[in-house]
Amino acid sequence: MKKIAIIGAGISGLSVAHCLKDRYDVKLFEKASRPGGLIKCNRVKGNLYHLVGGHVFNSKYQDVLDWFWKFFSKEDEFVKAQRNAVIVMDNDLRVDYPIENQIYKLDNEKIKTIINELLCLSQKAYLEADNFEDFLRNRFGNTLYEIYFRPYNEKIWKQNLKNVPLAWLEGKLPMPTISEIIYNNFVHTKEKNMVHSSFYYPKQDGSQFIVNRLAENLNIECNNNIENISRKDHKWVIDNQEFDKVIFCGNVKDFPDIFGKFLSIDSFVKPIDELEYHGTTSVLCEMEENPYSWIYLPSCQYLSHRIICTGNFAVSNNEKNKHTCTVEFTDYLSENDIADNLRKMPFSPKYIAHNYEKYTYPIQDKETKNVISELKAVTEKENVFLLGRFAEWEYYNMDAAIKAAMFLSEKMR
Repeated sequence: MKKIAIIGAGISGLSVAHCLKDRYDVKLFEKASRPGGLIKCNRVKGNLYHLVGGHVFNSKYQDVLDWFWKFFSKEDEFVKAQRNAVIVMDNDLRVDYPIENQIYKLDNEKIKTIINELLCLSQKAYLEADNFEDFLRNRFGNTLYEIYFRPYNEKIWKQNLKNVPLAWLEGKLPMPTISEIIYNNFVHTKEKNMVHSSFYYPKQDGSQFIVNRLAENLNIECNNNIENISRKDHKWVIDNQEFDKVIFCGNVKDFPDIFGKFLSIDSFVKPIDELEYHGTTSVLCEMEENPYSWIYLPSCQYLSHRIICTGNFAVSNNEKNKHTCTVEFTDYLSENDIADNLRKMPFSPKYIAHNYEKYTYPIQDKETKNVISELKAVTEKENVFLLGRFAEWEYYNMDAAIKAAMFLSEKMR
């Protein structure tokens, strides 16, 4: 069997390894002490802590669902939960998610203004938009944009939404028609048509359970930062082991340093260096008991953009009678700044632990997809393939990462 090296053992690396292991001799190299990447979890004082986000599983892709459930017992090892999200507006006004279904809960003047804006929009075809701001204004009107969509998304992305290309967020944007918005407000429709309106979550250990199961029966070498790589007779040599192909699931910003001596990628060094991103400070907290899964915070009263109520996902996530959550802030916050912000927030979160991850959100501009596509065209001729959120600079969630791994494995047949 030909040999493949996979650099990075996050969800992308683990998934593609399973997709290929029947056809190739596969070995994974992971720089951390254990696999998992962005979906790793720890136990802190008995509470499950998603170090980045709060990862759940579902998919609109049937082939991804079929692939995933080959590894797990849906009935015995997972709970199925209905998504129950809330938006906390200024002055602690709480409306269910998504906000366009909850217009009737706003104050009367806003309701009248939004109705008029929606009626105006209904009189014309949807205007084409090539950026996030124009898309949201054209679909929901100026008022909903200003009170929710703009402040919430600017907290996450920390940039003008006109600079965010639509292609980057493909498949992740709300797409209701004006008629649907009006109907949903008349009948008080709950969130139900999104992919993750329901989701599956492990009964024990959260997404770490998923990582541990997928890591079984794979050849994974951890604590290896790939400092020794070379070429020999059209093969790649990593730590004196020869491989026919390499799948890079790391961060593309590291790619020129690792492969630049052996690939003609000088023209990509500057655009790769200029790729933008954000990190996340996630804070494990004890909080007031509540029925929610996600709490969205567009209000400028709070620096955090959301609370993920991971303690509600599975009983085993909480120690004894505690009720836990993960509070998310974009980029780095000191422990003192975290404490100051927690005091201002709803649901009285109390600090347990925190973690800062430098790379969590890749940010695309209008040229990013072309740059990565052209880079792939060069590297694949030399049997080096890019896969994963930061290798491809794509905003993948778990099921999208699995889908991309399945696609690449088919391409490599």
